[in-house]
Amino acid sequence: MLVLLPPSETKADGGKGAPLDLETLSFPELNPVRAKLADALVELAQDVPASLAALGISERQSHEVARNGSLWTSPTLPALRRYTGVLYDALDIGSFTRAGLEKAHRRLAVTSSLFGVVSATDPIPAYRLSGGNSVPALGTVRSLWKPALEPVLQDIEGLIVDLRSGTYSAFAKLRPGAVTVRVVTEDAAGNRTTVSHFNKAYKGRLAAVLATSRTEPSTVDELVKVITKAGLTVERTGDHALELLTDD
Repeated sequence: MLVLLPPSETKADGGKGAPLDLETLSFPELNPVRAKLADALVELAQDVPASLAALGISERQSHEVARNGSLWTSPTLPALRRYTGVLYDALDIGSFTRAGLEKAHRRLAVTSSLFGVVSATDPIPAYRLSGGNSVPALGTVRSLWKPALEPVLQDIEGLIVDLRSGTYSAFAKLRPGAVTVRVVTEDAAGNRTTVSHFNKAYKGRLAAVLATSRTEPSTVDELVKVITKAGLTVERTGDHALELLTDD
């Protein structure tokens, strides 16, 4: 099983790993696009106003430009420790046992504007690049990744649980058998609506369950059993579609 997570805009600072080496990352087929994007961001960082405009950030976030300027020289962290924010707070890998971490490292991957997709332990630097950005001379991030990333993701074997956000889902279609999860809330009349407020937190909780469960599901039915056993409320709404209900 592979659980595909979205990235986060916020990233942890620093790291103890050696500088970025694309050869150490999973999915080496993506390295040509990774190198092209990294080089372009480093070059763009030499022009701070142009970087701020391209990245859609303000002068108060100019430190993000500095991060991009040192992509090839700054220290790295494993991907699951680099990304921060609501989803990753809820995932809470700091609470995992050693056995749980080993499972998480095999079962979790993160989609990325800069790297396409990385495995949980891939060492990456802090950077700033969003799914909706365009890079001067290269075009939109989405247009760069779609032809390279889609065949790689569609070639992954086994059960895939797609927790990507809409922006990153547009980077690449998955195989028809991939399971999508929609986080919903239900009112007193039984009406269900998608909830943006709880979406990331519940997806983080779900990822933690799937990453550390003793049983590794290989079918949708087994997936539902694992989630339900963990105390989350989930319903199957299609052959490969689930709804995760909030309890708030």
